[in-house]
Amino acid sequence: PRVLGCSLVLSVQSFYSASDDVVELTPSNFNREVIQSDSLWLIEFYAPWCGHCQNLTPDWKKAATALKGIVKIGAVDADQHKSLGGQYGVRGFPTIKVFGANKNKPEEYQGGRSSQAIVDGAMNALRALVKDRLSGKSGSSGYNKQQSGGGSKKDVVELTDDNFDKMVLEGDDVWMVEFFAPWCGHCKNLEPEWAAAAAAVREQTKGKVRLGAVDATVHQAVSSRYGIRGFPTIKIFRKGEEPEDYQGGRSRGDIIERALDMFSENAPAPELLEILNEDILKKTCEDSQLCIIAVLPHILDTGAAGRNGYLEVMMKMSEKYKKKMWGWLWTEAGAQMELESSLGIGGFGYPAMAAINTRKMKFALLRGSFSETGIHEFLRELSVGRGSTATFGGGSMPKIYSVEAWDGKDGQLPVEEDYDLSDVHLDDDFDKDEL
Repeated sequence: PRVLGCSLVLSVQSFYSASDDVVELTPSNFNREVIQSDSLWLIEFYAPWCGHCQNLTPDWKKAATALKGIVKIGAVDADQHKSLGGQYGVRGFPTIKVFGANKNKPEEYQGGRSSQAIVDGAMNALRALVKDRLSGKSGSSGYNKQQSGGGSKKDVVELTDDNFDKMVLEGDDVWMVEFFAPWCGHCKNLEPEWAAAAAAVREQTKGKVRLGAVDATVHQAVSSRYGIRGFPTIKIFRKGEEPEDYQGGRSRGDIIERALDMFSENAPAPELLEILNEDILKKTCEDSQLCIIAVLPHILDTGAAGRNGYLEVMMKMSEKYKKKMWGWLWTEAGAQMELESSLGIGGFGYPAMAAINTRKMKFALLRGSFSETGIHEFLRELSVGRGSTATFGGGSMPKIYSVEAWDGKDGQLPVEEDYDLSDVHLDDDFDKDEL
């Protein structure tokens, strides 16, 4: 395959720029631009590596120009700003959401992807919004109304001298705890942000990261134990670790981003799967930006212990790189010959490893050792967009065969059956038949 100096992991410039009419949204401007505005917004959540997103870009820009001054059109690079995508339950790309009267509950845009269809969808949403306002259903979306929306106090766990140890220190969850005083102005400003973040974080992490609050003027035992001097003070508690001061921003976006970061640090590593059929390869590689595939030596060459050693190295690396949400697969030498030959691996040099980007039909091969150090070096280069890549032989995904799963045991040579030949006189019978 021809080696190209093109990166496998795109460190792409953003799809949109100041010269077009699409507003680029990030955690730092989202609250101001969208949540606090009275305008109707259509927002695309995209990833730079996603082909469908690239195809949508010219139509999205066209629609933004046509709707200028009427409906706001925005875009979020949700690969870079995972907290924003996470906050609104974005699972795939591109996802388009309509932010109407209640900015905390956007609706999914279900229309077509041409500029005409997007404009029609926006105008229908606008018509519905104006009709509701006229009938008095919802006033303008002014910020005061929003303050109460998007999470209520019930999502923030009230912590006390009595329940603190049991809930926070003895549980398995990660906690962000705010120590506040009822008379403190900054605490009042934080309250709606904390509540909104608590709701989003509970939903996104399935309750694995929780937000709590301690009234330090009432529950003085806990507060003095942690040396609370000023308000609000936010501390992070993880099982078995010393509490840590939260130093980040005080907006819901900042708080959610930190919580999701901690969640992904605590989340299990992606599963390492054997390539047993085409579905496994397709599903794993299409759902991930990159797919890491190892071709391990035949079981007769390594035995179960040797193979498990290689799989363990891979599992350690998938744990190390789990925030990337890459797919991890393995197969045995000779089981997927067409895959091996399209990657230029075939026939020698096992164990081998390739990182594949199925959208761009490009791959890179591990040149160093199949060890934690070698693989880490290989993946780090890819992460920053270095390392040489090649295009798939044949330009399309190779044929994948359905195979039996490894049973976890040492291999066995095929057993030859013993035939009892003692009463067969080959020569005699053979000669008679011949004549």
